[in-house]
Amino acid sequence: MARAENKETASPTARLVADVARKLRVRKGWTQEQLGNEIGFSAAAVSAMETCAQPASDEMLVHLERVLGDGLEIFEQARVYMRMEKYPPQFKNYVPLEQKALVLRLYATHVIHGLFQTEEYARALIGGGYPPLSEQRVDELVEARIARRALFDREPVGTIELVLEESALRRPIGSEEIMQDQLLYLAACARRRNVTYQVLPLNAGLDGEYAGARGEINLVETPEHDHLVYLEIQDESLLIRDPGKVSAYAQRYAKIRAQALTPRESLGLIEQLVGEQR
Repeated sequence: MARAENKETASPTARLVADVARKLRVRKGWTQEQLGNEIGFSAAAVSAMETCAQPASDEMLVHLERVLGDGLEIFEQARVYMRMEKYPPQFKNYVPLEQKALVLRLYATHVIHGLFQTEEYARALIGGGYPPLSEQRVDELVEARIARRALFDREPVGTIELVLEESALRRPIGSEEIMQDQLLYLAACARRRNVTYQVLPLNAGLDGEYAGARGEINLVETPEHDHLVYLEIQDESLLIRDPGKVSAYAQRYAKIRAQALTPRESLGLIEQLVGEQR
């Protein structure tokens, strides 16, 4: 829903899109209604976009590129920047690194890692968080999270390793149906050739060692072969570049992975849990 206060808080990219779209529309001699007819939106929606009362959605940007872009990819590039602006502040510095990474080594604990979440799971998780968010903000965060999936099919292909705590598989989020779909999607991701998926079982600490006790880790190898660590807890984040510290985290991750089930065993556990829910 378009809101007057959005005009004051609209991002720089939203303002640029509004200005460029309006000027290109006027150059074509179109009214807002005519542009709306071309892109499949109402005249009110076009007006809201041009005044920043309701910034352009990702879908609207796709159609604006088709109708007004003239091959310059102005609105296509705006999709990237507007998506970035929707991420939480503590996450914005990490996303470009994730999307360009040569290798990602991930360890997730309480819930399914965001890169592997279904839309319904992400919506239940984000919408059920605290403090409560507006419906519009939930929509923005879900859209931004799902957009990260582009990494799976990117060229050149990136390598992704995920170690996931078994407890995250057994913790229902949203509903039993949502959780079953999430497990099926996770299994599909695990079958990708560029993904290695392992479960750290609940009994991992029975032999006296539990390397995952200190929480989640995101290890990144960039296309330039730099190695970084990203940590996030309670809406605070830390991006670590110091080689010595990165090496220590990499060694800890290697130990976590060594204590996990094999990829085949991990996939079998997902299939077992799906069967139990049916």
